Parts: sequence; structure tokens; C-alpha cells
Amino acid sequence: MQDDEEIVVVDGNSTDGAKEYLQGLFEQGKIQQFISEPDRNQSHAWNKAFMLAKGEIIKKIIDDDVHCYTAINKCKHFMLANPAVDICISHCLATDITKPENIHIASRLKQYQDWKDGKTTCFTFTDVHMLIRKSALSYLGLFDTQFAMMDWEYSLRCSYLKANIAYYTGYNALSVSTPGNVSSQTNAARLKKEGLIGKTKYGYEGDRADISLFSEFKIAVGKAINYKAANSLNDTPQLPAEDELGALYNKLYEEVEDYNRRDDFIFIA
Repeated sequence: MQDDEEIVVVDGNSTDGAKEYLQGLFEQGKIQQFISEPDRNQSHAWNKAFMLAKGEIIKKIIDDDVHCYTAINKCKHFMLANPAVDICISHCLATDITKPENIHIASRLKQYQDWKDGKTTCFTFTDVHMLIRKSALSYLGLFDTQFAMMDWEYSLRCSYLKANIAYYTGYNALSVSTPGNVSSQTNAARLKKEGLIGKTKYGYEGDRADISLFSEFKIAVGKAINYKAANSLNDTPQLPAEDELGALYNKLYEEVEDYNRRDDFIFIA
């Protein structure tokens, strides 16, 4: 953690020892803000974190995913140097916890450019690679707690409201699909209902990232098919052993850093 940063942790009243562990870190000064209490859903929890944050720039860090702090730092400094920018997003990498060697590039650059050129009124992106200026929340608002795919709705809302969004062509995160995450467990009926709300509210016409495909993108660009196929065969995907996860995630961190060393990346605003 840099001297000008803070770590905000929101825990949903864990009963597995995590609350006590985090409380210890808070008392040691290793995290700056900590709250543990029941929440209604992930939007509710993230909104608490947004409201607690004291910093100028907010970056969500999700434990399933791998984040490139070198790239995040570049995005942070770009936003600090350009105070009119409300949000910065980037290319994203994606993989599946059962097949971590299969890494895909997930880009929303074309959709972003079409939006910038006025060809569309809104577009979608995931919060895995989003940084947002806290002062922009007063205009853009918090996450909508009625949505399971909260960042699908939020990205449509922010772009529809003409937020000043910058795009970094590097990779500040790698999305890791896991069977237990919210996207994996959201059913088709709820996705359809949420999709109708979003499309009606923002006039979104779809661009191969409608809400069902977007949910699959979030869990590794359609790799959700692996879970569906496995479940249809009454089989369970082979997950890494618990004692292997540390080494696996360390390797994925190295992979993201390697991707970010392959080219000279730019900011588009």
C-alpha cells in the first residue's frame, strides 16, 4: 500500500473467523477502515465501502480476481492528473479457476469508441477493471441494490449520463471465474428481468454484451458453459486443492504483469 492510499474492508458478518482476522488487521493499522455487519447483497456491501472511502479515487478489489497494481497505479495517476475524468476502465484478462492456463483478452474498446463517437447512447463494462472518482458519485450514484449484475446496470447508467470515461489499453485486472461467485449463481430468469429493466431505462440495444452474455463475460468470457455442461452431466469441475490456491494465484499475478510488459499502452479520453 502506498502512503497516499487507504484500504477499506466491508465484511458481511462472517462466521468463519474472517471477521476476527480482519479486526486484528484493523487494530494493527494494516487496514484503515473496517466494518462487519449483515448486508442484503453485494451492491449493499459495496455501497457501504464507497461511502466509507475517504480517498479521491476508489478502486474495488475483489478476492476472486487478480489485480495488477502497477497498471492500477498508472490509472490512478492519470486520473489525479486529469481531474475531469470520472471513471477509468481498461482491457481485462479473464480465465477460469478450473482451467487457469486458458487466459482470454476481454476488450470493450470498440464499444467505448462507438459511445465516444456518439453512435450509441451507452455501453457496458465490468467493475473488475473500473476506477471511479468519489466526487462523481454525487452525480452517478451508488450501485442499484435490485440488480445481481450490478455493474451491468451501473455501466449503462454512467455512460448514459455521459460520465467522463477514460480507457487504458493495458490490463489492470484478470477476472477469475469460480463456481461460487455471484455471476455463476445468478439464474436466467433474474438475468432476463434485469435485462429488460436496463434496456427500458437506458435504451440499450445490445452489442453482444447483453446481460446474460455479460454475466458469462464476467465469469471468463463464456466459460460459464463449462459449469452448465458439467452440471448437466451431474459432474463437478475439478477445482484446485486449497493448498494449491496460493501458488496458482501467484502465477496468475505474474501472468498479468507479463501481459502489461508486452506493449506500450495508452490512455484514451
